[in-house]
Amino acid sequence: MAQPALYQLREVESAELAALLLRRRQLIEMHTAEHNRLETAPPAVARDLREHLRFLERRIANSDAELHKRLRQTELWRRRDEVLQSVPGVGPVTSLTFLALLPELGRLSGKQVAALVGVAPHARESGRWRGQRHCSGGRARVRSALYMAALSAARSNATLKGFYHRLREAGKPPKVALIATARKLLVILNAMVRDDTLWREEARVSA
Repeated sequence: MAQPALYQLREVESAELAALLLRRRQLIEMHTAEHNRLETAPPAVARDLREHLRFLERRIANSDAELHKRLRQTELWRRRDEVLQSVPGVGPVTSLTFLALLPELGRLSGKQVAALVGVAPHARESGRWRGQRHCSGGRARVRSALYMAALSAARSNATLKGFYHRLREAGKPPKVALIATARKLLVILNAMVRDDTLWREEARVSA
């Protein structure tokens, strides 16, 4: 009888973490908008904008502290955060996004998790016509965080950097190569969480 209650508790925790992440994103968007207004604001309103920017910066810092606190309160999340952030290119916000919005990570196959996030290619076919394969659907906020991590990994992660450049040298457009790199990164992360293993540059992760 205890197991379902524990499962429900984790669902509640994930929902709360997701809400905190969304609020952090909203605060950053407000900060960006106010900063853009400040660039062209007359002196009569510039002071008010600067004060509001300082207020938003404090709120963002408080939001980060609350997210960090929530993460440290759960042993499972602490370990998964350690596993995810051990990969060059994956930072704290990406890790939190995965923890909150992709709890299935590590419990599905690589193909399944890629389809769930929306980075699995689908062929557009109708009768004899065969179109380019493309990605669609999935969880937009997770996919956005994954793409940012893939951009970083394509520069700082030797394994994924090599993978990205091999695709470009083979004639793949930058966007196609980046999506493929994001998909490979996701499959690697899924396998690492599944096996509870940290990143090792020389290791080949089976997915």
